[in-house]
Amino acid sequence: MIERYLEDLHVGDRFESDTFPVTEEGIIQFAREFDPQPFHLDANAAEQSVFKGLAASGWHTAAMTMKLFVTGGLMLAGGSVGLGVDELRWPRPVKPGDTLRLQTEIVDVRPSRSKLDRGIIRIRNVTTNQRGEVVQTFLASVLVRRRPIS
Repeated sequence: MIERYLEDLHVGDRFESDTFPVTEEGIIQFAREFDPQPFHLDANAAEQSVFKGLAASGWHTAAMTMKLFVTGGLMLAGGSVGLGVDELRWPRPVKPGDTLRLQTEIVDVRPSRSKLDRGIIRIRNVTTNQRGEVVQTFLASVLVRRRPIS
C-alpha cells in the first residue's frame, strides 16, 4: 500500500475498502463488553425488539468501519489521527451474515496554518452492507502529515 500525504489528496478522491463479515458471535462478544442490551446479546429477546432479530450495536458498526478505514485504500502516512466526527447516522441495522464495505470520499483538504508539517482533511464515510444498503454515515476531520521536504 502507498502511504499518502496531504499533497497526495484532493477533493473528490474516493477510496474503497475490502469487506468485513459480520457474525452472530462477533455481535454478542462486542455487546457483552460494550453495549449489553438484550437485542445485541440474545437472539430470542432480539426477535421481540424493533430490530426483529439480533442487531449489532451502532458502536460495533463504528468499530468495524474503523477497521475497514485503517486497512482500506486510504493509507495515511503516520496513521489515521481522528480529530472529530460529525453527523454520525445508523439508518439501517447491521445483522449477522451481513458483509460490510466502506467508501471514503475526500470533501476538503487544507494545510494547517500553525503547524507546517501537517494538514487536515474532511472525509465522508459511507458503510454499506452486501446489498448496497447504507448502514452508517458520518463526516470526520483527520490529521494528515505533509510530505517531508528533503
